[in-house]
Amino acid sequence: MSGRADERVNVGDLVTRAREGEPRAVARLISMVENASPQLREVMAALTPYAGNATVIGLTGSPGVGKSTTTSALLTAYRGLGKRVGVLAIDPSSPFTGGALLGDRVRMQEHATDPGVYIRSMGTRGHLGGLSWSTPQALRVLDAAGCDIVIVETVGVGQAEVEIASLADSTVVLLAPGMGDGIQAAKAGILEIADVYVVNKADRDGADHTIRDLRQMMSSVESRSPEAWQPPIVKTIASRSEGVADLVEALDKHREWLVASGRLAARRQDRAADEIESLAVTALRAQMGDLRDATLLSDLAARVVAGETDPYAAADDLLAAVAKDPAPKA
Repeated sequence: MSGRADERVNVGDLVTRAREGEPRAVARLISMVENASPQLREVMAALTPYAGNATVIGLTGSPGVGKSTTTSALLTAYRGLGKRVGVLAIDPSSPFTGGALLGDRVRMQEHATDPGVYIRSMGTRGHLGGLSWSTPQALRVLDAAGCDIVIVETVGVGQAEVEIASLADSTVVLLAPGMGDGIQAAKAGILEIADVYVVNKADRDGADHTIRDLRQMMSSVESRSPEAWQPPIVKTIASRSEGVADLVEALDKHREWLVASGRLAARRQDRAADEIESLAVTALRAQMGDLRDATLLSDLAARVVAGETDPYAAADDLLAAVAKDPAPKA
């Protein structure tokens, strides 16, 4: 980690500047998240009172369906409505630096100088599910900084994309003609996570066939109750911004349903519970790593191999040791 990353900063001042729309302050806060800054607890405590207002839209789908182009088209549409928009574009990580391989300014150049837009590329750093481990907290930064809309564009890892559904208020699943997406959509819960389906590149041959396949697969899953949300299918040509207004309308209708049904509050509570659990498990693993260095874990493993104890009893002993000697708070 660089020396600058280790410097203590005035978190209150940084948060104030971020809320005033200063890109450098937003960038610094997200860097503190990604680098697991020793001041991260202080940052999250300062941001939390201002968060909870942004609409979070997740975009997922197989590589090549046009996620970045669709994200850019949505940016244009929401900016036309006067909305401040943040984008977290999750990219593959460099095996050397851990950073994102694709640059945020390269992907959406036309929005790079718009003061009402903040775009950040984040590397997965080995995390499965198409997201970065730090995505929920980076999202909180953009939310607290005053973004009305936050779009999270996943890396595009196919069947592992279901994680985005636990993070977004509305999840958009993109498909494209001739890419085998019909088969992919039936696997690993992809059908179940979509709040809106988009068949992009709809000017290509096979678009109508893709829609028919999708409708057939939707009808084959367990029937939804009449009051449940019925995911619409939207045709777009994102490169020409065609159909994007229909997508925005579908997302608006889904948000209205979420609010009216009480599901928005429930989804956000589930999201907070997932984040708390993830932080707790991460801290517990770190503490167990310390115990591994202290040989306790190795000793317990040796006893299990020798038949002197069983894995459940050994796990109880390990947890008891963690509880007795917890790691100090950052």
